[in-house]
Amino acid sequence: MDILENSINAKATLVYIEIIEDKCKNILKIVIKDNGVGIKKEDIDKVKDPFVTSRKTRKVGLGISLFEAACLRCDGKLNIYSIEGEGTEVEAIMKYNHIDRAPLGKIEDTIISALLYQNIDIVYKHIVDGNEFHFDSREVKKIAGEDLTIPEVLQWIRQYIKEGIQEIGGGVF
Repeated sequence: MDILENSINAKATLVYIEIIEDKCKNILKIVIKDNGVGIKKEDIDKVKDPFVTSRKTRKVGLGISLFEAACLRCDGKLNIYSIEGEGTEVEAIMKYNHIDRAPLGKIEDTIISALLYQNIDIVYKHIVDGNEFHFDSREVKKIAGEDLTIPEVLQWIRQYIKEGIQEIGGGVF
């Protein structure tokens, strides 16, 4: 959720979340890409430093640095690509079956939390050994209207995502 909050704070209106669980290759890959304000080229290397943050409310930014530490602990890596004014992509790769890999948690709740921000859309793609699940808040808005914060709509979205992840055998708990 920290990385998703970074996108929201970067004024993103569209965030792509892709999770790939490849058990045969023993890889868990998480990609979060947004259309926010992006990061200045000279600041790209600094964003992994916990004592560098763009926030005005505190002097540390632990989200990226903790995410990178989790990747490294699980024999993986964290890459950040960004173009100022166009957006940012965070790519995390780790060993799927590494004993230190934390569970993904309830992805449906993370997406619901993001959708409470009215000016953001989420495209979520989850692949488990070739089986795919897709969610696109823009498609839901075509049916339910622009306001996805209505409790019944949020509950439907939560259940839809939860069932979709279960159908493809995902979730990495």
